Amino acid sequence: MSQDLQLTRRQIFEELTKIVDPEIGVSIMELELIDKVDIEQGKVNVDLHLTSPFCPAVFGFKIAQDVKDNICNVEGIEDVKVNVSNHFMAEAINKQVNESKSPKSASTSTTKESAASNPGQDPNNQNTD
Repeated sequence: MSQDLQLTRRQIFEELTKIVDPEIGVSIMELELIDKVDIEQGKVNVDLHLTSPFCPAVFGFKIAQDVKDNICNVEGIEDVKVNVSNHFMAEAINKQVNESKSPKSASTSTTKESAASNPGQDPNNQNTD
C-alpha cells in the first residue's frame, strides 16, 4: 500500500471516529459498525451495518449521511458510496444517501450557479453594494 493511500485511509478512519450513533452516544468506530472501506482513485465504498436491524430509520439515515459527508472532507476524495446492510430500511437509506450531493460538490455547484447568474462578477466577492 502506498504512503498516500495509507495517509488517506488514516484520514478516513479519523473522520469516521468523529461520527456518533445518535441513539447510543458512542462513536460508530467504537461500536464496530464499519464492515469494509475500499479506496480506489479518489472513490470510496463503505459497507456498514447498524446496531440493530430495526434501529430507527432516521438514525440509520443520519449515520449513513454522516459517513458520506465526513469522508468527503478528506482531501483527494471525489466520490463516496455508502452501503448499509442488515436493516429493514437499508435499500431506502442507501438510495437517499447515495443520490445526495456531498457537501464539497454542493458548494462547488452553488459557486458555479452564482457565477453563471452573475457573469463577469467574481464568485468569491460577496460585495453587494
